Amino acid sequence: MIVDDHPSFRRFAARMLAAAGYDVVGEAPDAATALVEAKRLRPALVLLDVLLPDGNGIDIADRLASEARIVLLTSSRAASDLGSRLGTRAFVSKSDLTVKRLAALINGD
Repeated sequence: MIVDDHPSFRRFAARMLAAAGYDVVGEAPDAATALVEAKRLRPALVLLDVLLPDGNGIDIADRLASEARIVLLTSSRAASDLGSRLGTRAFVSKSDLTVKRLAALINGD
């Protein structure tokens, strides 16, 4: 599942993942929709933007962590550095998101 407030990024990520053989089961433009859709769809993985119009992605990640593996995304390099200092292993800048990088995060490499 892809959670991001920018439709163009959701489309890009969905195409990239589908081309690599991943099934994208859903999308959400905000935190409220993400929480509802994650319960309904039960995704194995959620790509989750840190900055959402109605919530903080890190807080949402805490709420979804028992239901899915979370990869936090950001467009800010500074926020990515913050995530690594906080100990969030699955944290990547949107500009660095590739299938290879995502696979490494999923597999814990």
